[in-house]
Amino acid sequence: MTLGGKHALVTGGGSGAGAAIARALLGAGARVTIAGRDADALAAVAGAGMRFVTGDVTRPAEVAAMFEAARAEWGPPAIVVANAGSAASRPFLKTTPADFAAMLDLNLGGVFATWQAALAPMLAAGWGRLIAVASTAGLKGYPYVSGYCAAKHGVIGLTRALALETAKAGVTVNAVCPGYMLTPMLDRSIETIMARTGRSRADAEAPLLAANPQGRFIPVDEVAAAVLWLASDAAASVSGQAIAISGGEA
Repeated sequence: MTLGGKHALVTGGGSGAGAAIARALLGAGARVTIAGRDADALAAVAGAGMRFVTGDVTRPAEVAAMFEAARAEWGPPAIVVANAGSAASRPFLKTTPADFAAMLDLNLGGVFATWQAALAPMLAAGWGRLIAVASTAGLKGYPYVSGYCAAKHGVIGLTRALALETAKAGVTVNAVCPGYMLTPMLDRSIETIMARTGRSRADAEAPLLAANPQGRFIPVDEVAAAVLWLASDAAASVSGQAIAISGGEA
């Protein structure tokens, strides 16, 4: 699956799934721009054939500037992966309106702003790939992360709606929905469980592992491989899909 010099932009590219996706796209021949808020983290990932731009996806003006900087050298991105996101855990009755809004702004609004900045040049070119890194939390509910679940369900709805708008334009729109991934965000979640409950790491991990019928956390390289396929011409007929990468979790 070669991407032959196409320009790809990945938000949240400084760690975890975003960094793995960026490296996979680079390995397939794409020119890759990674984006995020932490310049040091982005610089540590970026290498030959990869550039980075800084910006906050919850601020549309910064997203617009991010895309302007990205296209200065390699032109408009033809592949855009909206990966930036985070989860905050607390019971629903202890979730404030500000907490809830923050989850929607980052995990849903960030996808909206990123895709809106990306789409027009794709339509003009007659080819493009919009891909969101959503979550199984967009396909089902989980306790104590109501805001995150609501946002990720929104990403799936946005994906399905935009796929229909772009169906005849050479642009596909898809989401990948991993279960618990081996990322810094998962480490933070496990550490929070340990701190709140006094459990050992193994005991804190156990209920999370139990959600996956294969009994394993998802390696980020498996998520990157799915994104790579969706970005390729091999997936030209795949649009509006929310693809679970979850070991069979229902």
